[in-house]
Amino acid sequence: MGQPGLRERKKQKTRLALIDAALDLFLDQGYEATTVDQIAAAVDVSPRTFFRYFATKEDVALSLHVDGQEAMLAELACRPGEESPFTALSHAVRAMVTMLEEEDLAERARFLKAREVIDNTPALFAGSMRRVMENERRLIAEIARREGSGSDDLLPHFVVALATTVARVGFEFCPPTGVDDLAALAARLEATLALAERSLRPGWDRP
Repeated sequence: MGQPGLRERKKQKTRLALIDAALDLFLDQGYEATTVDQIAAAVDVSPRTFFRYFATKEDVALSLHVDGQEAMLAELACRPGEESPFTALSHAVRAMVTMLEEEDLAERARFLKAREVIDNTPALFAGSMRRVMENERRLIAEIARREGSGSDDLLPHFVVALATTVARVGFEFCPPTGVDDLAALAARLEATLALAERSLRPGWDRP
């Protein structure tokens, strides 16, 4: 795949600038007190330009969260068909974390800022949970497609519930106190995934 053109690079630059401005304002003065006009002004664009990128203030706050979910779904869709459902989904979760680890310092810091804003804002936390549930439905549909089963099959529901619980455990034990937390997050997720994989095998034992 070729490099994005100038137009796409400029759009991505503006999108990231809006995200950065929003996160800084949310951390500085609070999510509720921050307006779209303030976010747009911080980037020296019009509110109309803001709405070309994000439908609402919540959307900009949760944009990185949603990007990660999209990346995980795309990775799952690309996994080999012979993999078991949980193995395929585990690789998709790992790929999402690896993507974060490979980002530069600015992108890591952006991710951690977004986590801090979400964790400290009840309305955004609720919004992130809604999006998690929406993404779980899409993951279930993808697992069902891979298995050639229907939406009423218990297997896709079980596999997705297990994988998302594993991811949640990993995130909950890595509070956002700095960029170095991404290493702790990756290690925690890997350990939790490995525990889940062992527990699904006959005769498993605790480490």
